[in-house]
Amino acid sequence: MTNVSGLFDDYQDASDAVGELEAIGVPRDDISIVANNSDSWYQTDTPSETGEDAATGAGLGAVIGGAGGLLAGLGIMAIPGVGPVVAAGWLAATAVGAVGGAVVGGAAGGIVGALTESGVPERDAHLYAEGVRRGGTLVTAQVDDRLTGEAERILRGTRSVNLDERRRAYEAGGWTGFDPRAEPFEDIEAERDRVRRTTPL
Repeated sequence: MTNVSGLFDDYQDASDAVGELEAIGVPRDDISIVANNSDSWYQTDTPSETGEDAATGAGLGAVIGGAGGLLAGLGIMAIPGVGPVVAAGWLAATAVGAVGGAVVGGAAGGIVGALTESGVPERDAHLYAEGVRRGGTLVTAQVDDRLTGEAERILRGTRSVNLDERRRAYEAGGWTGFDPRAEPFEDIEAERDRVRRTTPL
Protein backbone atom coordinates (compact mmCIF):
# COMPACT_ATOMS: atom_id res chain seq x y z
CA MET A 1 0.00 0.00 0.00
CA THR A 2 1.15 3.52 -0.84
CA ASN A 3 -0.14 6.84 0.47
CA VAL A 4 -1.13 9.22 -2.31
CA SER A 5 -2.29 12.70 -1.35
CA GLY A 6 -3.41 15.85 -3.10
CA LEU A 7 -4.24 19.38 -1.94
CA PHE A 8 -7.03 21.27 -3.68
CA ASP A 9 -8.00 24.93 -3.49
CA ASP A 10 -11.54 24.10 -4.57
CA TYR A 11 -13.65 21.68 -2.54
CA GLN A 12 -15.59 20.53 -5.60
CA ASP A 13 -12.36 19.49 -7.34
CA ALA A 14 -11.43 17.48 -4.24
CA SER A 15 -14.88 15.90 -4.09
CA ASP A 16 -14.61 14.94 -7.77
CA ALA A 17 -11.21 13.37 -7.05
CA VAL A 18 -12.73 11.24 -4.27
CA GLY A 19 -15.33 9.99 -6.75
CA GLU A 20 -12.63 9.16 -9.28
CA LEU A 21 -10.64 7.23 -6.67
CA GLU A 22 -13.70 5.18 -5.78
CA ALA A 23 -14.35 4.60 -9.50
CA ILE A 24 -10.89 3.07 -10.08
CA GLY A 25 -11.40 0.71 -7.15
CA VAL A 26 -9.87 2.41 -4.12
CA PRO A 27 -11.99 1.24 -1.16
CA ARG A 28 -13.94 3.97 0.60
CA ASP A 29 -12.33 3.06 3.93
CA ASP A 30 -8.91 3.87 2.48
CA ILE A 31 -9.80 7.43 1.40
CA SER A 32 -9.97 10.55 3.54
CA ILE A 33 -10.99 14.12 2.85
CA VAL A 34 -10.37 17.11 5.13
CA ALA A 35 -11.67 20.55 4.07
CA ASN A 36 -11.39 23.85 5.92
CA ASN A 37 -14.73 25.04 7.26
CA SER A 38 -13.69 28.23 9.09
CA ASP A 39 -16.11 30.24 6.98
CA SER A 40 -18.96 27.75 7.68
CA TRP A 41 -19.55 27.00 4.00
CA TYR A 42 -20.73 23.51 4.96
CA GLN A 43 -23.68 23.27 7.32
CA THR A 44 -26.33 20.75 8.17
CA ASP A 45 -28.93 20.35 10.88
CA THR A 46 -28.62 16.59 11.36
CA PRO A 47 -26.27 15.74 14.23
CA SER A 48 -25.11 12.15 14.63
CA GLU A 49 -23.89 10.05 17.55
CA THR A 50 -20.40 10.58 16.20
CA GLY A 51 -21.11 14.29 16.45
CA GLU A 52 -21.84 14.03 20.14
CA ASP A 53 -18.52 12.27 20.66
CA ALA A 54 -16.70 14.85 18.56
CA ALA A 55 -18.32 17.66 20.51
CA THR A 56 -16.84 16.22 23.68
CA GLY A 57 -13.30 15.88 22.36
CA ALA A 58 -12.89 18.32 19.52
CA GLY A 59 -15.11 21.24 20.39
CA LEU A 60 -17.59 21.01 17.52
CA GLY A 61 -20.36 18.61 16.68
CA ALA A 62 -19.88 16.19 13.82
CA VAL A 63 -22.72 15.81 11.38
CA ILE A 64 -23.81 13.46 8.66
CA GLY A 65 -24.54 14.86 5.23
CA GLY A 66 -26.63 12.79 2.84
CA ALA A 67 -26.52 9.16 1.80
CA GLY A 68 -24.07 6.93 -0.04
CA GLY A 69 -20.31 7.06 -0.53
CA LEU A 70 -17.48 8.43 1.57
CA LEU A 71 -18.78 11.98 1.29
CA ALA A 72 -22.04 10.94 2.95
CA GLY A 73 -20.11 10.64 6.19
CA LEU A 74 -18.81 14.20 6.19
CA GLY A 75 -18.56 15.52 9.71
CA ILE A 76 -17.72 18.89 11.20
CA MET A 77 -14.95 18.72 13.78
CA ALA A 78 -11.95 20.68 15.01
CA ILE A 79 -8.34 19.79 14.32
CA PRO A 80 -5.66 21.46 16.45
CA GLY A 81 -3.96 24.27 14.53
CA VAL A 82 -6.45 24.06 11.66
CA GLY A 83 -9.74 24.83 13.36
CA PRO A 84 -13.13 23.70 12.08
CA VAL A 85 -13.03 21.26 9.19
CA VAL A 86 -15.44 19.15 7.21
CA ALA A 87 -13.95 15.68 7.09
CA ALA A 88 -14.53 12.02 6.44
CA GLY A 89 -12.31 8.96 6.64
CA TRP A 90 -9.41 7.58 8.62
CA LEU A 91 -7.20 10.68 8.51
CA ALA A 92 -9.73 12.90 10.26
CA ALA A 93 -10.33 10.30 12.95
CA THR A 94 -6.60 9.89 13.55
CA ALA A 95 -5.88 13.63 13.49
CA VAL A 96 -8.32 14.40 16.30
CA GLY A 97 -7.55 11.25 18.28
CA ALA A 98 -10.51 8.97 17.63
CA VAL A 99 -10.41 5.74 19.58
CA GLY A 100 -13.10 3.14 19.05
CA GLY A 101 -15.32 5.65 17.27
CA ALA A 102 -15.16 8.30 19.99
CA VAL A 103 -13.10 11.44 19.65
CA VAL A 104 -10.91 11.85 22.70
CA GLY A 105 -9.03 15.06 21.98
CA GLY A 106 -5.96 15.99 19.96
CA ALA A 107 -3.85 13.02 18.95
CA ALA A 108 -0.11 13.21 19.41
CA GLY A 109 1.14 15.00 16.34
CA GLY A 110 -2.36 15.90 15.15
CA ILE A 111 -2.80 16.08 11.39
CA VAL A 112 0.95 16.16 10.64
CA GLY A 113 1.53 13.09 12.79
CA ALA A 114 -1.38 11.25 11.17
CA LEU A 115 0.00 12.00 7.72
CA THR A 116 3.59 11.04 8.49
CA GLU A 117 2.49 7.81 10.17
CA SER A 118 0.68 6.93 6.94
CA GLY A 119 3.84 7.45 4.87
CA VAL A 120 3.69 11.12 3.82
CA PRO A 121 7.10 12.84 4.07
CA GLU A 122 7.09 15.23 7.04
CA ARG A 123 7.93 18.24 4.88
CA ASP A 124 4.88 17.58 2.70
CA ALA A 125 2.69 16.79 5.73
CA HIS A 126 3.40 20.28 7.10
CA LEU A 127 2.47 21.81 3.76
CA TYR A 128 -0.77 19.81 3.46
CA ALA A 129 -1.80 20.79 6.98
CA GLU A 130 -1.04 24.46 6.33
CA GLY A 131 -2.92 24.27 3.03
CA VAL A 132 -6.04 23.05 4.84
CA ARG A 133 -5.54 25.69 7.54
CA ARG A 134 -5.54 28.35 4.80
CA GLY A 135 -8.75 27.18 3.20
CA GLY A 136 -7.84 24.16 1.10
CA THR A 137 -9.05 20.58 0.95
CA LEU A 138 -6.80 17.55 1.38
CA VAL A 139 -7.60 14.17 -0.12
CA THR A 140 -5.39 11.28 0.91
CA ALA A 141 -5.68 7.60 0.13
CA GLN A 142 -3.96 4.34 1.00
CA VAL A 143 -3.69 2.76 -2.42
CA ASP A 144 -2.87 -0.74 -3.59
CA ASP A 145 0.38 -0.65 -5.57
CA ARG A 146 -1.36 -1.57 -8.82
CA LEU A 147 -3.55 1.56 -8.55
CA THR A 148 -0.80 3.99 -7.51
CA GLY A 149 -0.25 5.48 -10.97
CA GLU A 150 -3.94 6.18 -11.52
CA ALA A 151 -4.34 7.57 -8.01
CA GLU A 152 -1.37 9.91 -8.53
CA ARG A 153 -2.89 11.11 -11.80
CA ILE A 154 -6.14 11.89 -9.98
CA LEU A 155 -4.65 13.55 -6.89
CA ARG A 156 -1.67 15.30 -8.44
CA GLY A 157 -3.20 16.42 -11.72
CA THR A 158 -3.97 19.87 -13.04
CA ARG A 159 -6.82 20.54 -10.58
CA SER A 160 -4.62 20.02 -7.53
CA VAL A 161 -2.13 22.40 -5.93
CA ASN A 162 1.47 22.28 -7.15
CA LEU A 163 3.25 21.62 -3.85
CA ASP A 164 6.56 23.20 -4.86
CA GLU A 165 4.89 26.43 -5.98
CA ARG A 166 2.68 26.59 -2.90
CA ARG A 167 5.63 25.93 -0.57
CA ARG A 168 7.57 28.80 -2.19
CA ALA A 169 4.56 31.11 -1.83
CA TYR A 170 4.11 30.28 1.86
CA GLU A 171 7.82 30.57 2.61
CA ALA A 172 7.97 33.94 0.85
CA GLY A 173 5.50 35.14 3.47
CA GLY A 174 7.67 33.88 6.34
CA TRP A 175 6.06 30.48 6.89
CA THR A 176 8.42 27.78 8.17
CA GLY A 177 6.05 24.95 9.09
CA PHE A 178 2.61 24.03 10.36
CA ASP A 179 2.00 25.01 13.99
CA PRO A 180 -0.68 22.93 15.76
CA ARG A 181 -0.90 25.63 18.46
CA ALA A 182 -1.74 28.35 15.94
CA GLU A 183 -5.13 29.99 15.85
CA PRO A 184 -7.34 29.13 12.85
CA PHE A 185 -6.50 31.24 9.81
CA GLU A 186 -8.47 34.47 10.13
CA ASP A 187 -9.43 35.52 6.61
CA ILE A 188 -9.98 32.40 4.53
CA GLU A 189 -11.69 34.23 1.66
CA ALA A 190 -8.85 36.74 1.33
CA GLU A 191 -6.34 33.87 1.32
CA ARG A 192 -8.33 32.05 -1.37
CA ASP A 193 -8.40 35.24 -3.46
CA ARG A 194 -4.65 35.71 -2.97
CA VAL A 195 -4.00 32.12 -4.05
CA ARG A 196 -6.15 32.56 -7.17
CA ARG A 197 -4.23 35.71 -8.11
CA THR A 198 -0.76 34.23 -7.56
CA THR A 199 -1.24 30.68 -8.86
CA PRO A 200 -0.04 30.19 -12.45
CA LEU A 201 -2.70 28.95 -14.86
